[in-house]
Amino acid sequence: MDKQERYKQKRRRLFMRTAILLTLTVAVGYVFYTNFIEAEASVVSEGSQAPNFTLMNMDGERVELEDYEGQGVFLNFWGTYCPPCEEEMPYMEEQYQEYADEDVEILAVNVGESELTIDRFADRHQLNFPILMDENRDVLDQYGVGELPATYLIDEEGEVIHVRTGGMSHQHVKDFMGMIDPAAS
Repeated sequence: MDKQERYKQKRRRLFMRTAILLTLTVAVGYVFYTNFIEAEASVVSEGSQAPNFTLMNMDGERVELEDYEGQGVFLNFWGTYCPPCEEEMPYMEEQYQEYADEDVEILAVNVGESELTIDRFADRHQLNFPILMDENRDVLDQYGVGELPATYLIDEEGEVIHVRTGGMSHQHVKDFMGMIDPAAS
């Protein structure tokens, strides 16, 4: 093989490698771009309609957010491993009892834990409000939750009126329940 032939082969290899690298770069860039745009579009914020979802509760029953149309919903994302989550649970339980006969509901969405872990936690803290299981974190992702605990206050028309990230004091929970009580408006 002469020198000119080797030069042509090197040029072809360089061209092919460059084309492959460019194609891979474009493909990876496209994937990142579309995932970022899709994730941004799914973040739920104040003033938006709360996306509907269906999850199983601790009794094995399907619960759909739409079932609570006409009621205020205190939607809380939490985990047993989260100290601020554990701290706010007694406040939520107290308000759940206080609003038992009102058109206000607390839905506590546990993210990614086993039923046994959740059940032990609920028993230890004597929790009676509905606990929903988001085993695959689908609803967590749908709402764009990045940090636990996260609470979404949803009015009787399904609009998110307030979003709170981080732990809540007793007064926060009490005030938030009042904000979503249709009878108070």
